[in-house]
Amino acid sequence: MVENTAPENTAPDSAAADNTASASQHPRKREAKAENGARRDLKYPELPAPLAVPCYDNHTHLEIEDGETGLEIGEHMDLAERVNILGAITVGGDVASSRWQVWAANEDPRLLAAVAIHPNEAPRVAAAGNLDSHLAEIRELAQDARVAAIGETGLDFFRTSGEDAIAVQQESFEAHIAFAKELGLPMQIHDRDAHEAVVDTLRRVGAPAGTVFHCFSGDAHLARIAADEGWFCSFAGNVTFKNAANLREALEVLPPELVLVETDAPFLTPVPLRGRPNAPYVIPNTIRFMAEHLGVDTDEFTAQVAANTLGLYGPFDPAERSRWAEQRAASTSGIPRG
Repeated sequence: MVENTAPENTAPDSAAADNTASASQHPRKREAKAENGARRDLKYPELPAPLAVPCYDNHTHLEIEDGETGLEIGEHMDLAERVNILGAITVGGDVASSRWQVWAANEDPRLLAAVAIHPNEAPRVAAAGNLDSHLAEIRELAQDARVAAIGETGLDFFRTSGEDAIAVQQESFEAHIAFAKELGLPMQIHDRDAHEAVVDTLRRVGAPAGTVFHCFSGDAHLARIAADEGWFCSFAGNVTFKNAANLREALEVLPPELVLVETDAPFLTPVPLRGRPNAPYVIPNTIRFMAEHLGVDTDEFTAQVAANTLGLYGPFDPAERSRWAEQRAASTSGIPRG
């Protein structure tokens, strides 16, 4: 357990945290206005009470600057440690952000990286004639020892439409699936309004060991399919939203050994903090909500989610990870067990 050195409900002081990263590390910045045009509250949330049992953030985007001042990676992870979140998977969506994730994971041992071309980026990359070369670079980046997953990849029929664009998404998705299986890596899926097509693709070409539905957006039916197939489902802060009964129903039917938790930071901050900048240190709010909804002990639930995360991605510690990576390379499934 990490000692709590800050009073409960105290907003993080970015100047007090240890900044271990470069000053120019944020290649992207989140808009100050929400999608409906309203200005967001840009103040980072107060630190929640620390978890009694350590846990991890399955999916975050630390390259995106948000908030009044922004947080560097060292600040993010120092704050996370104060509430017993010991690590995070920071996730790419194109070549540039994937390079950044690999840099960050090599810079801070509390981070691991995921690399991919996001499904909504794939048609734009293809239109520029660069899809093949960018996919080749993703495959190369994925071989870094600090890369824990291929992702986020998948299908998105909400923001992308048209037969040609969807065909490019499909091509890119299947290429990423092949990389994950070839390299023995888990895969994080972005699935928006494309549940049936994603499931059909995974069944047709064969899902990688360690398939994860990031920011699970389905219902109990999709959750039962995932449970039958042995696919992980990762829940973000939107599981707390009033209009997300489908997510809570899905959580109820999943076996606990297939449940993960994430922020998808800086987005999807849980209620009552919705709209404010999200960060790995906010995970305790979401995991406590999930445990309470299920009517289970928070410590036992957190321990299970943490075990799922480490079993899927391997250790964060650099020395332990080097040994684990060697085992992974020698494993036919790619994911060491036992």
